[in-house]
Amino acid sequence: MKETLEAEIKARFDERDLRGAATLALEGYGSELLGYLVTTAGDPSAAEEVFSMLSEDLWKGLPTFRFQSSMRTWLYVLARHAHARYQRSPHERRQRPLSEMSEVEMRVRTQTRPWLLTEVKDRFSALRDMLSPSERELLVLRIDRRMPWTDIAEVLDEHDDKAVPRLRKRFSNLKKKLHDAAREAGIVP
Repeated sequence: MKETLEAEIKARFDERDLRGAATLALEGYGSELLGYLVTTAGDPSAAEEVFSMLSEDLWKGLPTFRFQSSMRTWLYVLARHAHARYQRSPHERRQRPLSEMSEVEMRVRTQTRPWLLTEVKDRFSALRDMLSPSERELLVLRIDRRMPWTDIAEVLDEHDDKAVPRLRKRFSNLKKKLHDAAREAGIVP
């Protein structure tokens, strides 16, 4: 399904229908990006603000995007950069003017939030809260978003030859940490 979405976005882009390409990108990946931002930001209202910044960045940056990565991976890079900007300037947040993508952005933001639907996720969310922001981010990208290691390295801006093995090792340590915490909390035997 993601391959079809990527192909549709690329077709719109090639036809110079940037609005259509951006709309497909936000509609196709918006919910998962918002979930990622809630997890990494730790606050739904902050995540929504960052999502707005991401939408604006998508609209501004799309004309220069060259498809050297998938649209999905690029959107995660944009989300991560928007979150970093948000964290750097907490007092400079302002009501931004409505962008071309505001209607699509609002539609994505108001859909049922999948990360709030199940009790199981609630039980594990307490465990996630004990993790550092970088650990939560790695967990979301690999487990929730099922990203390949090379895409995760790109999102996290790690480009050296040892990035993937280093990320795998961090993830292995993270799994052990979570398993131990889940056992201690009585979630798993």
